[in-house]
Amino acid sequence: MEEDPPPRYSILEAAEWPQDGEPQDAAKLNDDGRVEVDLDSKLGRTLTKLIPVPYEEKQVPLTPNDTVCDVQLNIVIQVVGSRGDVQPFIALGNELQLYGHRVRLATHGVFESFVLESGLDYYPIGGDPSELMAYMVKNPGLIPQMKSLRSGEIQRKRAMVAEMLKGCWDSCINDDPISKAPFVADAIIANPPSFAHIHCAQALSIPLHLVFTMPWSSTRAFPHPLANLKYTTTEQNMANYLSYGIVEWMTWQGLGDIINKWRASLDLESVPGTGGPCLAETLKVPFTYCWSPSLMPKPSDWPSNIDVCGFFFRSLPEYTPAPNLDTFLQNGSPPVYIGFGSIVIDDPISMTNMVLQAVKSLGVRAIISRGWSKLGEASSSDEQIFYLEDCPHEWLFQHVAAVVHHGGAGTTACGLRFGKTTTIIPFFGDQLFWGNMVASCGLGPRPIPYRSLSAHNLAEAIRFCLQPEAQSAARDVARRMSHENGVTTAVASFHRNLPLNDMRCHILHSEPAVWRFKKSSKPPIHLSKIAAGVLVEHHRLKLSDLQPYHAHPIFIQNRRWDPVTGTTSSLIGTSTNILKATGDIVYRPYQEFRRVPISQSELKVAESSGALSLSNSSTAGTYSLTSSRAEKSSKLRSTGVAMKGSAKSLGKVVGFWYKGMLIDMPLAMSEGLRAVPRLYGDEVKDHGTIQDWKSGAAFAGKNFVHGMANGFSDIFTQPYKGGQEEGAKGVMKGIAKGTLGVTTKVSSAALGLVAYPAHGMMKSLYTATHSQTKKRILQARIQEGKYLSEYSPKARSDRQSILRNFEAAHRKLVSSASSSSS
Repeated sequence: MEEDPPPRYSILEAAEWPQDGEPQDAAKLNDDGRVEVDLDSKLGRTLTKLIPVPYEEKQVPLTPNDTVCDVQLNIVIQVVGSRGDVQPFIALGNELQLYGHRVRLATHGVFESFVLESGLDYYPIGGDPSELMAYMVKNPGLIPQMKSLRSGEIQRKRAMVAEMLKGCWDSCINDDPISKAPFVADAIIANPPSFAHIHCAQALSIPLHLVFTMPWSSTRAFPHPLANLKYTTTEQNMANYLSYGIVEWMTWQGLGDIINKWRASLDLESVPGTGGPCLAETLKVPFTYCWSPSLMPKPSDWPSNIDVCGFFFRSLPEYTPAPNLDTFLQNGSPPVYIGFGSIVIDDPISMTNMVLQAVKSLGVRAIISRGWSKLGEASSSDEQIFYLEDCPHEWLFQHVAAVVHHGGAGTTACGLRFGKTTTIIPFFGDQLFWGNMVASCGLGPRPIPYRSLSAHNLAEAIRFCLQPEAQSAARDVARRMSHENGVTTAVASFHRNLPLNDMRCHILHSEPAVWRFKKSSKPPIHLSKIAAGVLVEHHRLKLSDLQPYHAHPIFIQNRRWDPVTGTTSSLIGTSTNILKATGDIVYRPYQEFRRVPISQSELKVAESSGALSLSNSSTAGTYSLTSSRAEKSSKLRSTGVAMKGSAKSLGKVVGFWYKGMLIDMPLAMSEGLRAVPRLYGDEVKDHGTIQDWKSGAAFAGKNFVHGMANGFSDIFTQPYKGGQEEGAKGVMKGIAKGTLGVTTKVSSAALGLVAYPAHGMMKSLYTATHSQTKKRILQARIQEGKYLSEYSPKARSDRQSILRNFEAAHRKLVSSASSSSS
């Protein structure tokens, strides 16, 4: 198709848009948890001017055999969510294993047996999905309700996110919890709610691939599933496109501080507030969406690094039903399945009664899955109602007439796979998206939001699903989906986006390179963990000869739109840091006075001198000082610590001031000036990334030469180009562009001679003083190399070829270096 029309589900949503009222803000929360985005507001109109419509790339169809990957990787798959979120990734992991990859699935502890039974490695990241589901039911959108703020749920959720961030990082470099075999990730696959993915990949300099069940990449074809658009003057395609950035921005406001605090523990610099929301899109991280293109094809404005591959299905499980379930299915017409899986409902008794009333009013048979909410009682099953504890959907859905559920992607896909009409009761997240998708294709009624559910509308929805027309449409979709192989195509998408040529070991081509061996001016030899382990073991080289090799470095930069907003944001950031550090001059001593306990040495001194006596609660470990000597000692110690904290905060004030005035603001001004041509459609030349003082100086030199040459030449070239394209009108535009160009480009060139080298020196200083994480990564890779060289079958079988290939490569480099010298 040359142009993909917006999917029909957006038409259904349009009927739900509010038609009255003029909200004052660009975004607010609706009762159903979705964000109402008002693009007629002042902020909304400003955003339409700042964010350009994306360029459309020519679509290249992806086939399962698109890329052959012969490099065997350690892949960690990071998943946050319910069982339905984890299950597709198990299918993906099993498929990746067929290519020789070692796959570790990192998720919540409750899914440990589920993952291990599938044959994948498992790593716990913490977090309680049942608590998360309960929170999301109460707070279905991005903004929490006031009662959740009062009860402290927000702080608990933020603490859980911090725990999962740490768990995701540990899953990249920690040994296997069961076998104790070393593991260091060579690539990361993740769903976006895991949040740690990009930052872990940056710390390790490895490829990242995101996989999700609902649209998360900006497109003009349809709005973000969590956004309810309201606009009159903005074009629809731009409104759709802007909704993604607004939802990302709101998410970052709630979690950005937690993520940046965690990044500091990895020795990574903070992500700027302007860059955090759309980080994956800015870095062009590959993305695979696991829904059927038969339902919604890939939008034409999604670039080649984004693929729509089809649903992920695991192999049909071998399952023998319990005798009572088998008897129920055999003794009557096919029942309707009703269940809400991992959703935790506040009032399960009321929900059970509502479901029973709807089912009995229709006179149909039903299987009610008790789920995490524990609907009904298993002992209450009869000839019409069967309460189900647990059963694979892949088996059960082949024996039912229709399905009613919460709209999780996995459950929805499973129902459609077997041609079952579907009623979706969305609670939060992508569930409304799937409900609208099903309804737009005639496979079920319009979704019924959980808060609007009643026995009457549930009965009407089930009645719709039992109609012959709907059942025929569901069978037709199942037939089309049977020709898709989503998980195989997704693996091809993952392989296609890997930088395989840069990742390959020069000695053992089937292994990824993590080291480089380089001496003098010779080109480096890239070595894998196995190859390096074998070579060190046989004394062909020493560990000191190896340097870390970064196969896929990731650089996060603070992008500036123009000199005004760039300098202003830098000034605000500097001022905020100075004010916070100034407050800490007083606040940190107060904290230290409250926090510093009496040390054990002080207790011993007090006890030996008779200054300490135990109170009646001594068994609880509480002490009572009967003389002021120990108290005085403790206060002196607290005073010293407090003064140290105050002095440190004062030093931060001075440091922030100098850094802001001498580095950050000149850099923001220079970058803003350099970006001005982008505002009127010209290309801004990429001079690379600044990583240290050398690259900073090189960047400044290139920017100076380019800025001076192009700045002055624009006075002549821009009017000429404009005249060629638009005649006299174009000449006038060209004169304006040329005048603006000579001002901004020359100014950026001159200012950049100071700003960019200074920025590079700060990068070098930061790297030199923040090296603990790098040391931990190097040590983990050394340990895995030793382990593999001793226990890996590949190391034993390829030992001689590794030694032989290294000697040959080394001789070739020596010969090449000698020829160059002569």
